[in-house]
Amino acid sequence: MRLEAERRFDVPVRKGFDYITDQRNWPEYWPGFVRIEPGSRWSEPGDVTRIVVRLLGRAVPLEMTLRRFEPPHYVEYTTTQPGMPGARHERVFEDAGGRLRFRIAIEFAPRGFYDRFFARRGILRAMRRTLANLDETFSRYPDG
Repeated sequence: MRLEAERRFDVPVRKGFDYITDQRNWPEYWPGFVRIEPGSRWSEPGDVTRIVVRLLGRAVPLEMTLRRFEPPHYVEYTTTQPGMPGARHERVFEDAGGRLRFRIAIEFAPRGFYDRFFARRGILRAMRRTLANLDETFSRYPDG
């Protein structure tokens, strides 16, 4: 199953890429973000970051392994999380007339009804919230 969401932001591609991929900014826009675990790295393929997010009122660990990191246009990583299927994530950053067109894509193999319905719904909600949070963040910096 592949889920996608896209939004345009009034910032240049490079500025958007740098902001979104900088771990120091994740608490500002990542839904349910709690913390990054010590020893996490996120700058070149093979790096692993462990974060904790709040889901359904519980703190849940999420391990992310960076597969491709191609500034300022593309990021690919995989995730593992207790109770969820493993997933592959893409972040695509494109120039659209001087503005950032940002696309989120997540692929996973549903293990049954729960994943096809509830996990899918939760992932889509998180994608929409992420884009809305980024919209809010970038709207505070209208000069790009």
